[in-house]
Amino acid sequence: MGLLAQLTRHKSVEQLQSEVGKRGDFRRVLGLWQLTAIGIGGIIGVGVFVLAGQQAALNAGPAVALAFVIAGIASAAAALCYAEFAGLIPVTGSAYTYSYATLGELVAWLIGWDLLLEYALIVAVVAIGWSGYVQSALASAGLTLPVWAQGAMGTGEGRVFNVIAALVTLGVAALLIFRTEWGARFNTFVVAIKVAAVVLVIGIGVFHVDPANWHPFIPERVVGADGIGHFGMQGIATAAAVVFFAVFGYDTLTTAAEESKNPQRDLPRAVLLSLGISMAMYLAVSMVLTGIAHYSTLNTDAPVADAFKNLGLVWVANAISVAAVFGLISVLFAFMLGAARIWYALSRDGLLPGWFAKAHPTYGTPHRPTLVLGVFTALVAGLFPLTEVAKLVNIGVLSAFIVICGSVILLRIRKPDLPRAFRTPLVPLVPLIGIGFSIWLLTELAPLTWLVFLVWVSLGLLVYFGYGIRHSRLAPPR
Repeated sequence: MGLLAQLTRHKSVEQLQSEVGKRGDFRRVLGLWQLTAIGIGGIIGVGVFVLAGQQAALNAGPAVALAFVIAGIASAAAALCYAEFAGLIPVTGSAYTYSYATLGELVAWLIGWDLLLEYALIVAVVAIGWSGYVQSALASAGLTLPVWAQGAMGTGEGRVFNVIAALVTLGVAALLIFRTEWGARFNTFVVAIKVAAVVLVIGIGVFHVDPANWHPFIPERVVGADGIGHFGMQGIATAAAVVFFAVFGYDTLTTAAEESKNPQRDLPRAVLLSLGISMAMYLAVSMVLTGIAHYSTLNTDAPVADAFKNLGLVWVANAISVAAVFGLISVLFAFMLGAARIWYALSRDGLLPGWFAKAHPTYGTPHRPTLVLGVFTALVAGLFPLTEVAKLVNIGVLSAFIVICGSVILLRIRKPDLPRAFRTPLVPLVPLIGIGFSIWLLTELAPLTWLVFLVWVSLGLLVYFGYGIRHSRLAPPR
């Protein structure tokens, strides 16, 4: 087999479809609303409780709502493409598996490898944001951690390690190692708490909106002493690139395809439901938050809670902090679940050592990759500041979106008659919108993000050509 043939070998869609229901690696325990809760849990989180306020203060002003709209359009176009693939190929691995079936092994490996890093970094970002709310709640009760344990170096004098952020990632990893349905029930419960908190923010905040806070809606662009620009239309674009990771997360539920009771029916529905509900909440919270507080005051660790404190509504602030403490755990749950199952799928296909593709004999979960991810994300969350990690989390997912949108077009041309449980509307227009927006958002990312991405891709190529290409299940017998 020539090198090109090895790089482009792929599993057929028909082969993957024939395996649906036959694999016994995992237990099928997830219904539509549990899948939707995983999606909402992955989408609603640090974007509402932390980044909406911070990006309003730093880049977009009240127009942070427009930043969410821009990011949401790209995400919605990609979500429709994910929904088609989720119904067509309901197999663990999400974008990795979908690209394996359409574009071949090397592209699939790179997507899976990138998503491993992106999902792990998202867990770290959310854990850091979660730590801010926990510490805010503790401070309200008169309790504080030692200064060295309050945050990573560079976030304040005397700070060394974010202990709370590290501990929560290890706790979520432990939860995911036990039975999936136990974790899913807990996740559904905390998602309900989180949604209730968002409704509280909107329902109470709307009566305290001062329209003067929305003027100017798009602040005039300024350049700081460090040479970095803020606000204006370019600021909105920058904010959209940063908050983009807050408007995906539905893709994590597709990694649980083999744990879904009825994947071909429920996965497409859960993808669209979770994104639609979440986007409505993001837009409402963005407008209310910048209406009750001037955007310049929102660059804090817990901007939503702090805004209500400044209104004298301490009970609302405390309720939001408590809800955020619980609710952000669901984001950690969703992305660590997704990362562990992508790692499992890569190992099951032979591209990573098969030792990781052994489900727990009692709990039926991918416990080995979950444990490694728990330790890795704990170290990242403990040692690095929120803003530095947040800059790194979008590029792999945007790349996956481009591949998935392109694959929908390609598969419609190659195999138009395949039975599809859900069909992306207006093909190729919708996939092209997803591709176009994703490419544009990629151009807004910082050079450091691209550097880290290229280093990670280079490392991935070394792993693939040093191990995966020879150990792949599709490789000829040696």
